Amino acid sequence: MISQIRLSPQLTATKLREIFTSVNPTSCPSLLNFHLHTVYSDGQMQPDDIINQAIALKAEHISITDHHTVEGYFQACQVLEQFAHSPKLPVLHIGIEINASLLFTEVHILGYGFDPSHHLIDPYLQRKTTAGIDYQAKSVINAIHQAGGIAVLAHPARYRRPPEELVPAAAALGIDGIETYYCYTNSMPWKPSSRQTQQVKQLGDRYDLLHTCGTDSHGFSISARL
Repeated sequence: MISQIRLSPQLTATKLREIFTSVNPTSCPSLLNFHLHTVYSDGQMQPDDIINQAIALKAEHISITDHHTVEGYFQACQVLEQFAHSPKLPVLHIGIEINASLLFTEVHILGYGFDPSHHLIDPYLQRKTTAGIDYQAKSVINAIHQAGGIAVLAHPARYRRPPEELVPAAAALGIDGIETYYCYTNSMPWKPSSRQTQQVKQLGDRYDLLHTCGTDSHGFSISARL
């Protein structure tokens, strides 16, 4: 099936875990890209732009991770259906980016492979940051898990608190992975920032976390952040 929403969340999450174990510094953006934004949140691209670029790059797995909505994902699924008979297409995984509080610091938590119809996910599909108990990282991680998905701490070295504090705290709450390969300098061509990558990778290994990668594209190219 083209649309990953047709798979059970458990199967999707299981497949994603297998993929994340193979991520390395050269995976993104040519083969894997698990952090993309569309006009449905704060990105510049339409869902069909992302799909067309991913096909041109011969990407294998991608995820649209708009903030607090999955509308862009569903639109992209419809675009992929138009290529149903093409021999080589990227696998599109459902994703989302959710604002949350961790150690009294706002962080972003990526969710993958979850069931968007699950009632615990609903507060995070309203196109806005939540408040109260729903805003706590523990609640976000739990909601993603209860919906059958994988929770990942996005760009751990971009926050007010350092990753040495945030990663252990997220791990203690049961987070599954961290966005290890990320370009903090917005360089062209896109490449993971070496110092932060090494630091985050070591922390992830220490706490037995999955490693993910993504360009966090907000502009007109899936191969760059801006």
